[in-house]
Amino acid sequence: MSERRKRKHRMGVVVNDKNEKTRQVSVDRTYRHSLYGRVIRSKTKIAVHDEKDMSRVGDAVEIMESRPLSKTKRWVLVRILDRNVEVIE
Repeated sequence: MSERRKRKHRMGVVVNDKNEKTRQVSVDRTYRHSLYGRVIRSKTKIAVHDEKDMSRVGDAVEIMESRPLSKTKRWVLVRILDRNVEVIE
C-alpha cells in the first residue's frame, strides 16, 4: 500500500540555459485527436533542475518528475543524451 508511484520520464531539448541550475526544456508530444483522428503535435516548455550546470542549449536530455523544488520546478535532469555539436556565435 505504501508503494511509491512510478515517476514520469520525458525526453526533450534544452532551449534556455540563462539561469543558474535551471534549464528550460522543450518536450514534444504527438497524439490523436479524439473525434477527428488527426495526429496533433504539441510542445511544452518545462523548468528543469540541473544541479551541476552541465547542459547547454541544444542538448537532448532525459528528465524525471520530482518533488516541487521551487514555484515552477517539478522536474530534474537525469542525463544528457546527445550534445549539440554546432557552436553558436
